[in-house]
Amino acid sequence: MSEMMPTQAGDAGAFRSFDLNRVPSPCFVVDEKAVEKNLRILADIGERSGAHILSALKAFSMFALAPLVRQYLGGTCASGIYEARLGREEYGGEVATFCAGYKDADIDEILALSDHIIFNSPAQKDRFLAKTQAAGRQVGLRINPEHSEGEVAKYDPCAPCSRLGTPVSQLDAKALEGVDGLHMHTLCEQGFEPLARTWAAVEPKLAPFLNGLKWLNFGGGHHITRSDYDRDGLVEFIKRIRAKYGVEVYLEPGEAVALDAGILVGEILDLPHNGMDLAITDISATCHMPDVIEAPYRPALMDEAETGHTYRLGGPSCLAGDVIGDYTWAEPLRIGQRFAFLDQAHYSMVKTNTFNGVPLPTIALWNSETDDLKIIRQFGYDDFKARLS
Repeated sequence: MSEMMPTQAGDAGAFRSFDLNRVPSPCFVVDEKAVEKNLRILADIGERSGAHILSALKAFSMFALAPLVRQYLGGTCASGIYEARLGREEYGGEVATFCAGYKDADIDEILALSDHIIFNSPAQKDRFLAKTQAAGRQVGLRINPEHSEGEVAKYDPCAPCSRLGTPVSQLDAKALEGVDGLHMHTLCEQGFEPLARTWAAVEPKLAPFLNGLKWLNFGGGHHITRSDYDRDGLVEFIKRIRAKYGVEVYLEPGEAVALDAGILVGEILDLPHNGMDLAITDISATCHMPDVIEAPYRPALMDEAETGHTYRLGGPSCLAGDVIGDYTWAEPLRIGQRFAFLDQAHYSMVKTNTFNGVPLPTIALWNSETDDLKIIRQFGYDDFKARLS
């Protein structure tokens, strides 16, 4: 996922009025008006605080909405060469690229595509510094604040022995030679308070170096578009840092761009019984929502009942662990019945795979105001075969 994925309640919003039978199954359905609502909130943060807001393609890269994104945000952040190319070709604006390790074979193209290139270690920075400066690109260094706000160790970039970022205790003049800005990504789907605590912990250690920098990038994981997020607190926080240190501030929201903006529609294929009621679906946890297994987490089901008939939902693959979870309906399920998981626009869509030859979900774009529905992409056998040849 991002760096960690807690359970999300999910908000059905306008999808309660969407007829699930209008699309093929399985299918990601994204509401462009819900995305625009999130983008307006993010743009307001940028306008009030002076921050540069970039869309994190690792979380949501449905480039059919790139024209909408670039109306509101200043560009994109990429996690490697392909996302950098997608950002440059489809979104425009600034492209900030971070990768834990760059290849010699890729660096020239990454430099051609990116405005900022952020290195994970001083060694990588030193290795490519001359080329980066010759290309006129901004040089960034990712740091590890050595202050943990993560709830699950394996998704916490500040966990002991983390490979992500240079520990702040290792910073010195040599490590920062040629560096224009510092990048830190320590949050995942969290509010403002963890960011404030992280900055309070790391600011005294960074203070000797900040006056020589041009920018600070606080990465992603900020759930800015969630209704209970302290947006005024974030604005004042950014304004204080800009005024105190004379630096530009960047944020890279990913899930916040597409929060509660998409569903994954599925269909019941079979209803066996083995110790409890089971339901085989055309949605696979391992192929379509791998974070269900990796995080793990339990995706929210639209209109789940508190009491009634409970089934253990699983996918069509041969993997014994291809289990989504136990869910309750008010009435017994029927073969062919449609259902939908909430808040699936971010991360699920970008992490799908074709293990077992399980078909990829269709991608559809819906406008909840006009009710206009477009099938953006349907996948077939060639999409599976092409990856193996």
